[in-house]
Amino acid sequence: MNRLDQQLAFVLEIDKLKTILRQTLLTDSSRRENSAEHSWHLAIMSFLLAEYAAAPVDILRVIKMLLVHDLIEIDAGDTFAYDVAGNLGRAEREQRGAERIFALLPEEQGRELRALWEEFEAFKTPESKYANALDRLQPLLHNARTEGGTWRIHSVARDQVYRRMEPIRTALPELWPVVTRIIEHACASGWIVP
Repeated sequence: MNRLDQQLAFVLEIDKLKTILRQTLLTDSSRRENSAEHSWHLAIMSFLLAEYAAAPVDILRVIKMLLVHDLIEIDAGDTFAYDVAGNLGRAEREQRGAERIFALLPEEQGRELRALWEEFEAFKTPESKYANALDRLQPLLHNARTEGGTWRIHSVARDQVYRRMEPIRTALPELWPVVTRIIEHACASGWIVP
């Protein structure tokens, strides 16, 4: 395949991300969001909330990272954050997905996107910490808007939510009081198991 054929094959392949359903409900509770919608939502959040990042971040890099961070779910599927059994073997499934999906591109583009995915997963750079914090914040906001949403459906406990939200404390410290207020309100409302 020539370069353009590879790029177009990748473009068509990533359309499958629209078919990967997440546990998170849309804010109107009408259905579960898909992973492509989730990535789009995070990309917009990244430039809207950048002023609250704990450290300066390269927003274009963050946007790219957020748009590719879930592409591996085309092969690996989405694993619910609070599903202990489902998370067993997740890293291996995602590595296999990354190997196949990013290999569809011309070599240097595949390396670039794979590096962005790996950076997101490593959670070491200011950009990846910020991107991960947004990845935690978005479902929290959805669960709050849907009266507990997937927390209620799956009987998620307060300590699980706090552990999951911890990256927000350091990457978006000004938003941490909002996070704690949401969690405590959810507990008082019976949406999260105390």
